[in-house]
Order: sequence, then structure tokens, then C-alpha cells
Amino acid sequence: MKYLHLLFAAMLVMSPAFASPGAHGPDGEHLDGQAAASGTASSVPRIETFTEAFELLGHLSGGELSIMIDRYETNEPVLNGALEVQYKDLKAKAKFHADLGDYAIDDPKFLAAISKPGTHALLFTLVVGEESDLLEGRLTVAQAVRDHGHDHPLDRRWLLAAGAATTLAAAAVFVVRRRRQRKEA
Repeated sequence: MKYLHLLFAAMLVMSPAFASPGAHGPDGEHLDGQAAASGTASSVPRIETFTEAFELLGHLSGGELSIMIDRYETNEPVLNGALEVQYKDLKAKAKFHADLGDYAIDDPKFLAAISKPGTHALLFTLVVGEESDLLEGRLTVAQAVRDHGHDHPLDRRWLLAAGAATTLAAAAVFVVRRRRQRKEA
């Protein structure tokens, strides 16, 4: 049990190395910057909007704009509707994916336009049976996460080396104490 305390202490000593100034999170964001303070969990551009009848949630990733639509009052998914999205003078019709229950835009010209950094006003035209609705929303696309002005090519190797050194130090202490106990016995 003493050795677990020693290992824990060694890990605590090394922990500042894992989140020192300039450290990066899994998506390359600076952990000491505004993104960490604001609590954003993802850099995937998202859009949320609603009307009295429908609510819409979309995200831009994987080469498409994926959109989920529900009825506002009941959260019942809106399936098999017709959805068209407009950005400035560009329009794209969404394809409905029955397996996922989402609508997807994969038009390359449309995606290229809305993938540029900035805020993009989108207008969604939804037709479901006899109902139709217009939903407006803004999609904000940040600068590329990895394009933050400087490189950190050794970060990963340094962290692995620090972890290995900590493990070796803990193992050495364990072996030395074990030998002392055997000699005393």
C-alpha cells in the first residue's frame, strides 16, 4: 500500500507537465486559452434554431452538413421531409438518411462556401406533408484548430518520455524497498 502512495505522489509531481502553459487538448486547442475557459467541448461547427413548430440541430463535419429536425413541442423526429438550405445565392437540397434519421447536405460547392471561417446565415425551408416552415440560423466556423501560429512537434514525445520516467522511478523505488524488506526479515 505504501508503494501506491509513492506512485500517486510521483504522478502528482509530473501532472503540471501535462497542462503547463501552451499545452494542447485533443483537438489541438490551447488549454490555457479562451477555449478552455469557455468550456467548449468540440470545435465542430454547429447550428441550432427553432420555430413554434420545429427545432433544428446541425453540425458540419465529415464532408457534410448533417441536420436533425424534431417537432418543437414533442421532440418527435421529423422524418422523410423535404429540406432545402440556402446560403447567400447558393441552395442545396438535403438527402434524408432513413438509417440515421438525419438530413445531409453534401454538395461540394455549398460546403466549401459554408466551411470558410466566419459566421454564415443559413435559411432552411422544410416541407413535411401539408406543413412547411422557414428556419433561420447562424453557423459559426472558427479558424482551423491546428492553425494557431506555432508548432509543437516534440510535445507528444516529451509527454511519453515524462510518463516513462515516472513509471521507471516508481518501479525503482518499489524494487529498492522490497529488497530492504527482505534483508530485514
